[in-house]
Amino acid sequence: MLSGSNVQGRIETVDGLCAIEADGGQVSQVFNNLIINAVQAMPGGGTISIRAANISLDDTNPFSLPAGDYVSFLFEDEGCGIPSENMKKIFDPYFTTKAGGSGLGLASVQSIVNRHGGRISVRSAIGRGTAFEMLLPASRQSPPVNRVPAAETNDSPDAHAGISLLVMDDEEMIRELAAAMLEDLGYRVTVCARGEEAVALCQAAFETGLPFSAVIMDLTIPGGMGGKEAAGLIRAVDPQARLIVSSGYSNDPIMADYGQYGFSAVVLKPYGIREIGKVLNGLLMAGGSSA
Repeated sequence: MLSGSNVQGRIETVDGLCAIEADGGQVSQVFNNLIINAVQAMPGGGTISIRAANISLDDTNPFSLPAGDYVSFLFEDEGCGIPSENMKKIFDPYFTTKAGGSGLGLASVQSIVNRHGGRISVRSAIGRGTAFEMLLPASRQSPPVNRVPAAETNDSPDAHAGISLLVMDDEEMIRELAAAMLEDLGYRVTVCARGEEAVALCQAAFETGLPFSAVIMDLTIPGGMGGKEAAGLIRAVDPQARLIVSSGYSNDPIMADYGQYGFSAVVLKPYGIREIGKVLNGLLMAGGSSA
């Protein structure tokens, strides 16, 4: 959601965070709407912080929720804030202060949260930012382990032993997820956050005679060098480098015509183990380009 913007994201979670039982598409809509609002509140840039923690409520809680265990999601921005006269209206259907806005974004957010047995509240200060806190009931069941057997990627981990990859993404969570998936497939993985680091790592690996077999690169890095510029610098060092561009924006011209920008393949975020496995197989095993 932050790709292409001048807003950075910070995610903080606690160890042992409880699972929730929810409609994935609807909760994604809630998160997207809250993030879009934060970005629009910070036209000059800034940081949105998302914190998740476990919380227990008793019968006298201020949220008017049944006593029990919940997961708290706190979305905080550094934006312009919400005027006091608008605070009581922001969840009202069709209320909006945006030109061309429908006024249904936050109304939908509240409706979805309420249907899931939770609550959402807001606090704000002019010139200091806004914070939305969402509580959703914790699940008593363990979340399913969503691992895909290596056989489903048409390869075994042993087939990738010794193949080294570099993953560049400014989001720590994406780096960790990508590394976990790729290591499950048998690859050796190095990660970094910015294009400058990717260029330096690729140059060092090339000079040792053991270049990375492929580099997966985030297209846009807020406040830093993104994949487009880094790709040119990497290819200047190693013209044979296999570079995979990754982005959540499928309509970006670079994603549509990646070869013209020095990339060998493309993968759309968010990707799973099947998608990235297929792209890497097509690129490394066949030695060609893959989409």
